[in-house]
Amino acid sequence: MGEIAIGNKLWIEKNGQFFLGKGRVELLKAIDSFGSINAAAKSMQMSYKKAWQTIDDMNSLADEPMVIRTTGGSGGGGTSVTEAGKEAVALYERINANCHSFLKDELKNEQA
Repeated sequence: MGEIAIGNKLWIEKNGQFFLGKGRVELLKAIDSFGSINAAAKSMQMSYKKAWQTIDDMNSLADEPMVIRTTGGSGGGGTSVTEAGKEAVALYERINANCHSFLKDELKNEQA
């Protein structure tokens, strides 16, 4: 018998709607890294339209915007992840790590 491992898929819902999961967290992190929705979408092999729809969905469910867009200016516009967005990413990652650790320990206890 081979080594047994455990995996989990975590998502957060708000008002009964999908709010945050692995893909959305990756999109937020990519936007934070690139400062651009277009670059973030390309890095994830996602269409720009899909990225914007995902952001709109998150922003409409969030208490405050998770992503904001700035236009024009001498340096051009850009997109940034707000403090609320960064906190949501940190929360998701913390819960996911704790969940995985718990499940791993449970599997270890069952094998003992």
